[in-house]
Amino acid sequence: MNEERKIVVEEVDAVPPPPKARVESVVETFERKRDYLDGFLAQKPEPVAGGEPGGALYEAVIDALKEIYDPEIPVNIYDLGLIYGVEVAEGGHVAVTMTLTTPHCPVAESMPGEVELRVSSVPGVATADVDLVWDPPWDPQKMSDDAKLELGML
Repeated sequence: MNEERKIVVEEVDAVPPPPKARVESVVETFERKRDYLDGFLAQKPEPVAGGEPGGALYEAVIDALKEIYDPEIPVNIYDLGLIYGVEVAEGGHVAVTMTLTTPHCPVAESMPGEVELRVSSVPGVATADVDLVWDPPWDPQKMSDDAKLELGML
């Protein structure tokens, strides 16, 4: 079953160009439909409550947390990923859920107190509670890109 196969090559001098598309006459005219973004672009954003992400009090608390640095790593605790949650309730009560890089961290006793003190000093905060948790454990993937860049991990 050894059949011989041959490839046939045909040489040509030129290939006729394909026909061009032409519009002989436009019978219908179309009116531009109303722009669906008109009303959307004219809307003003709804104001964000102070305790919600993007609100003034919430952002002030985050800024205060960004001023606290880990003594062993030259990155603030927020970008380091040690802050798991910030909740701002009515009346200015703030609850911060955080962890440390390891349970054996030398600042395990003092860091939650410093966080509570700094958050309490934000104007508009009446009380601050800090909940130190170990689950889920901290790992370097929790760091922000800025922190990873600072530490040469990017």
